[in-house]
Amino acid sequence: MREDELATRVVEHYEAVHDEPEIRLEEPYDAEGRRGVVDVHVRLRTPETVDHAIELKSDAAVRRATGANEVLRQYRRMERYFHADETHQLRPKLGRSGPGARYLLFFAPTPTCVHHVATHRTLYGSVEPTGSVGDVPIARTVGFLTGLDGDPADLGYLSVNGEASFGSPAFFASVPGGSRLAESLERVDDDLVAFGDERSTDD
Repeated sequence: MREDELATRVVEHYEAVHDEPEIRLEEPYDAEGRRGVVDVHVRLRTPETVDHAIELKSDAAVRRATGANEVLRQYRRMERYFHADETHQLRPKLGRSGPGARYLLFFAPTPTCVHHVATHRTLYGSVEPTGSVGDVPIARTVGFLTGLDGDPADLGYLSVNGEASFGSPAFFASVPGGSRLAESLERVDDDLVAFGDERSTDD
């Protein structure tokens, strides 16, 4: 799948499950002389404001990248500078019950992306799920999109940087049966998927 197709499904999902989400595609940021673009930026009010900054990676993006370090540098740059831009600033709020921002790195559920994440699972799994921007708590998720072929409301993700690491029994138990992700996992070498044959050349 192309990244524009992934973005379309993500937008349809937010529109289906949230009331009046503010959604921007290819949202630019400029902070401290650092410029970049976020694939999808969603601002929700639940009722407090929560930002979702989403990077999407298709086969083409994975092939263009020199490795996982390049992908993660872009992701961390987004986290560091997106909300430092005064246009997107987050403000602390008393009584906030959850993260003020979620930084999401989603891969297409294709054999190419599965192979890439499997090969670099240690780096992707090392992304801490929680943190803060200033005084605002944040959440970080790296994972695969799921439910791309169903109802937009059913779009979801399977993370690889949480408790269920890539290739673990808990990870496989969470893969939706008959999904694109399940099919892609079957098409990648069993030893690489199950046991993590670490062959990263990022260092």
